[in-house]
Amino acid sequence: MLSVVAPPSPPRRLPLLGRRSAFPLHASVLVALLAASSAPTPLYALYQAEWHFSAMMLTVVFSAYALTLLGALLTAGTLSDHLGRRPVLTGALLAEAAAMAVFATAQGVTALIAARILQGLATGVATSAAGAALLDFEDPDRPGRATLANGITPVAGMAAGVLAATALVQYAPAPTRTVYLLLLLLFTAQAAAVLLTTETAHPHSGAWRSLRPGMAVAPASRPAMRFLAPGVVAAWALGGFYSSLGPSLARLIAPHTSRATGGLVFFTLTAAAGLAVHAARRLPARTASSVGTAVLIPGALLTLSGPHLHSLLALFAGTALAGIGFGAVTQGALRLLLSPAAPDERAGTLAAYYVLSYLAMSVPAVLAGLLTNLYGLQRAVSLYAVTVILLTLTGLGRAVRQPSTG
Repeated sequence: MLSVVAPPSPPRRLPLLGRRSAFPLHASVLVALLAASSAPTPLYALYQAEWHFSAMMLTVVFSAYALTLLGALLTAGTLSDHLGRRPVLTGALLAEAAAMAVFATAQGVTALIAARILQGLATGVATSAAGAALLDFEDPDRPGRATLANGITPVAGMAAGVLAATALVQYAPAPTRTVYLLLLLLFTAQAAAVLLTTETAHPHSGAWRSLRPGMAVAPASRPAMRFLAPGVVAAWALGGFYSSLGPSLARLIAPHTSRATGGLVFFTLTAAAGLAVHAARRLPARTASSVGTAVLIPGALLTLSGPHLHSLLALFAGTALAGIGFGAVTQGALRLLLSPAAPDERAGTLAAYYVLSYLAMSVPAVLAGLLTNLYGLQRAVSLYAVTVILLTLTGLGRAVRQPSTG
């Protein structure tokens, strides 16, 4: 009697998330990454009080994140094009979780800097991969949704991070630990969820060569990059100022104000930016960028007037205007840069945009910290505002000289 041998069962595969679930997952990754980047802002006053470091050291802590993020973007910005979105993003999210563990256990400024460096590396790798994945998972029936998400998720994340950390400063028993432990759990869960998504990139050789520092802007996007550079630099330079020195400026204007006020300065910037990104989506991209650049000028002037008038109202009004300008510039810039890029050029073009942005965010913030040590915060604010205004005027001059293309 012949026995029937059953055919071997096919290997079990992990269940995969469909396009409709993968898109919001990757959007949530960008929100979480930028929330983690801004979470330390309301905590800086606590760190300074406990560890007694200067405003200059504060900007070093801030810039340790931004500069290492730049290095990651310059070297690994296109890595997901070669290895795949899923493995690159999963590894980066686990590294981000490790950074949160370092934050939660930090006992001094050295550990804080180390955590920021690890966070910058992980965020630099993850943002370009997650941003490109959003474009890959975009619903063909809803064009433009991915570009809008790439514009609004970073500012929404920064707003959520600073608001959550500000609330924990007021109400949590261990604010310098609780926020990071929550983020650690979130990044671990997101890493597991990313493993359930389909791979949208087409892995190919050249991964090691892609790690050579450089910016891979799509040829069709290069004219827009040159046109946008001054406005993007001005907007992100203001963002760096509010993130690193906003709480110190609030205390200078109102020394007896609550600790939460410093965190609310940066929240005001990012919340206004998020609303502006959403509102500007119906404007032509070049118009959104130019209008946003122009709005940065009154924002910088009002911020400059805050210490002279001893007015928190002027500070918050200027911050809100700066946020509106920031959001409009971001919305217009991303559309102008990403629309002409081919699918295999998206990660590199997005990484180049973030390189320019974070360079503009970090270098002026370090200089502002140095100027604060040498001349005081009030004079540093004046020099910062003048620099931003000159950049915005340069950007507006370019807009006037070049014909609109949409």
